Amino acid sequence: MSTFNRSKSINQRTLGVGTPRTASFGSPRVKLTSVSHWFRWLVVIGALFPFSIAIAGGYFYLLPSLTQAFQGFGTSKFNDSMEECNLFDGNWVFDESYPLYNASECPFAEQGFNCLGNGRRDEDYLRWRWKPKRCEIPRFNVHDILERLRNKRVVFVGDSMSRTQWESLICLLMTGVEDKNSVYEVNNHNITKRIRFLSVRFDSFNFTVEFFRSVFLVQHVWMPRHVPRRVRSTLKLDKLDDISNQWVNSDILIFNTGHWWVPEKLFETGCYFQVANTVRLGMSIPVAFRMALDTWASWVEKRIDTNRTHVFFRTYEPSHWSEQSHRLCNVSNIPISEAGGKDRSVFSDTILEAVKNLTVPITVLHITSMSAFRSDAHVGKWNGNPFIPDCSHWCLPGVPDMWNEILLSYLLSPS
Repeated sequence: MSTFNRSKSINQRTLGVGTPRTASFGSPRVKLTSVSHWFRWLVVIGALFPFSIAIAGGYFYLLPSLTQAFQGFGTSKFNDSMEECNLFDGNWVFDESYPLYNASECPFAEQGFNCLGNGRRDEDYLRWRWKPKRCEIPRFNVHDILERLRNKRVVFVGDSMSRTQWESLICLLMTGVEDKNSVYEVNNHNITKRIRFLSVRFDSFNFTVEFFRSVFLVQHVWMPRHVPRRVRSTLKLDKLDDISNQWVNSDILIFNTGHWWVPEKLFETGCYFQVANTVRLGMSIPVAFRMALDTWASWVEKRIDTNRTHVFFRTYEPSHWSEQSHRLCNVSNIPISEAGGKDRSVFSDTILEAVKNLTVPITVLHITSMSAFRSDAHVGKWNGNPFIPDCSHWCLPGVPDMWNEILLSYLLSPS
């Protein structure tokens, strides 16, 4: 089985144990008689015997615990304890049982993400599964998941990467529905990037999977008054998106943001940052991003009933452009073996920091590192328009399916 390691396993590290020092007893300075000599050794042996018994008992008692500690308690099962397994520390393994669906048979997969349908000839990129080092992600059981989602409301909020994950989840779930016509978009919308709200209903199970387009999570306001001419719009960092009321009362709520927090999408289009009534022309993107996340965090604490709603935040998804101008996109045939720094992101680090300070439970789907090795899984030139390559978005089926398998595994874990 082929694997691509994210990092060296702890089992590859060796624990060095030094040679124990030997205790020595020097010759006594006073000459003893043979009786006193033997009597002295009997006293010493008598004193050492119970001590030796105690040491041996402690050794045999502690040895299994120490062995377990350094071996990670063997292979942990996912349902045993979430604390024992980092789901995002692992390898991509080749698995012939993948992919889990055919995008050409899923009406909710955008044509631009259906790489195989758009002419991609190699198929190995479809068959990689993520394998954590210390546990197993439960294999996708569509009938079990459909029952667990019965009468529920699943909501994705974010940018086009969130929409891709939304499409992926719907395609995965449709494989278990006999009457495909019972799955439909409630407003008869076609799946496009221009629509702010999309909702697909699974009628037989009475649940919906919804997507709200909110690329910044905070409010984006056009043509603010009394600002310099270069300012065409602002992000109100202290106000969450004006459609945020519609995210409340969901059962599973998944956020993402990041790809629009770049100069090309902000300053170069005349978009700057605003706090209260003041436009902050000199504010940096990382500082603004943290302020926006603090606003999001405050909203979650005030508006979301976490006894009902399981809140997730998915971290930044790395792209694999060949250079910074985003013009050259060379999609590989297999996952790369070195992340080349793409396994870290200031956006992901900021998300982790913001969530850490929350007083309510939030689950971070830290997919940055695992996705960094999948340079083979981008849309590339197979997006329906070969003149505009794409090394940001992902093919379907593909990497977003694995994000969803991890997401759904939390539904299977004990509360």
